[in-house]
Amino acid sequence: MTKAPFSYALVTGASSGIGEAIAHKLGKAGVGMVLVARRKDRLDAIASQYANVEVLPADLTTDAGLSAVLERLGDATRPAVELVVNNAGFGTSGSFAQAEPERLSREISLNINALTRISHEAIRQMQPRGRGFLLNVSSIASFQPGPDLAVYAATKAFVTSLTEALHEELRGSGIRVTALCPGLTHTEFQSISNTSGLESNFPEFAWMSADDVARDGLRAVAEGKAICVPGLVNKSLAAVSTFTPRGLARRIAGLATRLR
Repeated sequence: MTKAPFSYALVTGASSGIGEAIAHKLGKAGVGMVLVARRKDRLDAIASQYANVEVLPADLTTDAGLSAVLERLGDATRPAVELVVNNAGFGTSGSFAQAEPERLSREISLNINALTRISHEAIRQMQPRGRGFLLNVSSIASFQPGPDLAVYAATKAFVTSLTEALHEELRGSGIRVTALCPGLTHTEFQSISNTSGLESNFPEFAWMSADDVARDGLRAVAEGKAICVPGLVNKSLAAVSTFTPRGLARRIAGLATRLR
């Protein structure tokens, strides 16, 4: 990325996928970072490549992990965080009735509760400075129901709605809030959410790299855009979802699931 408008960032889910790609782009741009994820070894590997990087191992589905991140955001003895990237999240695929209840609770806790609490604290810290950037990683799945990814799509609908509301609420405040809504992206998400079969069901042109998604997301939040849908294919799908009647969108999504 070119000269960044922020000098220090906090990135959750920084150990892989889009979060890792964002961390590398920030590091190469000379932005100081707090890297948050459960896997300390992966964070250490990224941190070793750049100067001015803090490693904060934390499981954001736990009170202790979430509190550690909130405390870092409010720590006046350390560099102020100007950009917060809420990237941590995961999905659960398959029949809703057959899903493990505990896994669904963790999914909701991470995708919604942790993101909301971190966003809240980030904005509280940014408001007195009259400046800041918040990038919430959502999904193109947030624009329509997701049969067989029901809870994931619902959590991302929350993320997109919350982020759009904050974008408007903070208009003119100097704080820029953006929802990044990628589509099919080559990351570990497929293996974690048990959707690895997607790679053979969709043509390669429908997929994006995590690096390209990270580039578009960072550019969008720097420019103050409310929503960033990276890639022409994803932009087209998002536009269709917006104008398709909800009943028809549900049926199409259901048919697509059964044809997989």
